[in-house]
Amino acid sequence: MRKVARAVTQLNLFIGRWASLAIFIIFALLLADVVMRYMVGRPAIWTAELATLIFGVYAIIAGGSLLAQRGHVNVDIFYGRLSPRRKALVDIVTWPLFLLFVFVLLWQGYDMASESIADMERSNSVWKAPLWPTKTFIPIAAFLLFLQGLVRLWSDIRVLRGLPVDEETFGVPAPLGHDATEVTHER
Repeated sequence: MRKVARAVTQLNLFIGRWASLAIFIIFALLLADVVMRYMVGRPAIWTAELATLIFGVYAIIAGGSLLAQRGHVNVDIFYGRLSPRRKALVDIVTWPLFLLFVFVLLWQGYDMASESIADMERSNSVWKAPLWPTKTFIPIAAFLLFLQGLVRLWSDIRVLRGLPVDEETFGVPAPLGHDATEVTHER
């Protein structure tokens, strides 16, 4: 089971590293658009739309990697002060909300991708960019996020039980909490 958890985490981290490179492609496309618009006097009809489609894939496919790195937003006013065991308990209690979110994303994403593939959907722009490849990534990303969520749940259960949680298998562990009495004042 640990091998599966490690494989899921490492796959999501690998995908996240590669997806982060999409920013350079988006930058190049938008730069080309600006150059074409202001230096040549004729904007390219496809650069901004392609950048948007790539950004859509980038934003959704990196979710599992973000979860493995604990990069999602928390209300640190409360959560940040908790001990790792209490953070794990909060994560377990709120896991059904995560499951609901991922289930809806998977279900609706699958429906959206299926229809888009069946129709070979294209945009309404002059370029008529194919939309179905981008929409295909939605259920794939949701499934990868779900798998990483299972790994995270197992990690939280291990933390509650006092068992070790290694980063390569379970992702980044919860940071240590802040206690109001630990705050030091420098002068």
